[in-house]
Amino acid sequence: MNTNLDALNAPNALDALNGLNAEAVRGSVAVVRRLAPADLPSPTPCAGWTLADLLAHMTVQHRGFAAAARGDGQDLAHWAQRPLAEDPVADYADAADAVLAAFAEVTDPGRPFALPEFTAAQTFPALHAIGFHFIDYVVHGWDVARTLDLPYAPDPALLEAALPIAHAVPSGDDYRLAPGSAFAPSLPADDGGSLLDRILTTLGRSPSWSPAYPS
Repeated sequence: MNTNLDALNAPNALDALNGLNAEAVRGSVAVVRRLAPADLPSPTPCAGWTLADLLAHMTVQHRGFAAAARGDGQDLAHWAQRPLAEDPVADYADAADAVLAAFAEVTDPGRPFALPEFTAAQTFPALHAIGFHFIDYVVHGWDVARTLDLPYAPDPALLEAALPIAHAVPSGDDYRLAPGSAFAPSLPADDGGSLLDRILTTLGRSPSWSPAYPS
């Protein structure tokens, strides 16, 4: 994956990305803290996923990426979907803290991350792997906010960094239409759309999606 982060000076690129990722993840935690147990069966912008499904996915992805940062990402047990915890909001916040702490320990942008959910045939340099995580949580933060009908307005600088990463996500039907894929095929973009709208349509989300009209 090539992104504009690659153009930054090597000593600063990882720090810049970690800061952006932490902002996106903390934003997602703030939104998740607004949900109530009665919201968990609600439909989400992720086709076929309830809010419970989405929260379970977001939680395990944090734990899988944390394992990858520690050098243990090849163990599929870290990525295995599991039932929601008794307190899923607290569990999500714990998982978010764990991945941010693990990423903070990575100092080499080229450190290999094993991400078997993408492919077991290769590893990914830390800079790109954390980029994958970053774009996931920019979009999943919106997914949760829209499900709960809450406002979602990340900093424009964060969105400017996220847009080229969104464009770099594989777009072939074998990836976007695979069972369990977090992203659907791209949708037509509105030329006058906001940065967030452009990210969403690139990753198969309709910016006009609402819980009242989920289809």
